[in-house]
Amino acid sequence: MTEADRTFVIAEAGVNHNGSLAMALRLIDVAADAGADAIKFQTFRADRLASRFAPKAQYQLDTTDSGESQLEMLRKLELDESAHEILLKRCRDRGIEFMSTPFDNESLRFLVDKIGVQRLKIASGEITNGPLLLEAARSGKPVLLSTGMSTIEEIEDALGVLAFGLTTHVEEPSRHVFRRALVSPEGIRALRERVTVLHCVTEYPAPFLDVNLRAIQVIRDRFPVNVGYSDHTLGISIALAAVAVGASVLEKHFTLDKSLSGPDHRASLDPLELKALVKGVREIGVALGVAQKRPSPSELKNLAVARKSLVAACEIRAGERYSAQNLSAKRPGNGISPMRFWDVIGRPAIRDFAEDEPIE
Repeated sequence: MTEADRTFVIAEAGVNHNGSLAMALRLIDVAADAGADAIKFQTFRADRLASRFAPKAQYQLDTTDSGESQLEMLRKLELDESAHEILLKRCRDRGIEFMSTPFDNESLRFLVDKIGVQRLKIASGEITNGPLLLEAARSGKPVLLSTGMSTIEEIEDALGVLAFGLTTHVEEPSRHVFRRALVSPEGIRALRERVTVLHCVTEYPAPFLDVNLRAIQVIRDRFPVNVGYSDHTLGISIALAAVAVGASVLEKHFTLDKSLSGPDHRASLDPLELKALVKGVREIGVALGVAQKRPSPSELKNLAVARKSLVAACEIRAGERYSAQNLSAKRPGNGISPMRFWDVIGRPAIRDFAEDEPIE
């Protein structure tokens, strides 16, 4: 397995720091200790993300104060600019990539211009946010696009915006030029090189029945992009299955403690589960191998032991013709293969053979 084939594992901290810088720093240490490639937070200003009329999702009502609005909840979960810089330094010290999801253009520019993130992740809820998609494409950074709640047509529309933003700064944006960019040679090449689409189910936790991992292949067949998976199910089995079916990127929420108050803790992995997930992803990556069927180096030594050769079923005299009655197939397999049984039948023995002796 080459580095290019290795599944990129994002430990999704999200807002599981509960607004605490100290907790966010501990999350970085947990992700680094688990062997994740990156840890991802969220960058937003609550007043830009939700209006005062925005309701909470049901899972948020179940896991946070039902008397507060979504806006009030989000205000408690913001990380300011200085906190981002401290987290970035801790990530560099621990050798893990810092990532964060922006929810508005100002937050995106901050991540690109001030923090210097290596790539941008666009959340499922922003897949119809054309201006944010265009800003992400024009940032020059690789883009990961989550597709929870999306139809294949909405993914196509979003990729059209990205293809346009990645290939031109001259024309005025419009749905017509987005569609044209999507199918242009330059747009196809840009999407293939710089965009990863993440299959996702936006529910916390996501029911196994709704996961539909086959959508990974559907997206891969439809669009010229890398395809990964952002997992919201309980446990690690579905995430590992996604890697087995070819997810190039895997994103998974984790927390310090599932019993903490907050919208995402209950649907997240604890530190030990995160470590087990990364270990499993690496093992699957090695086990997937190459698109060939051939004996592996480790099993070649067992070939002669496990296979059979043609042997004398009884004493055979020189000149006696081989037959189904005087031949048998027995281990070891370092003689004439039983696959040649029909070639041998009727030929004369070149010498005497004792019972069980491999024939020549």
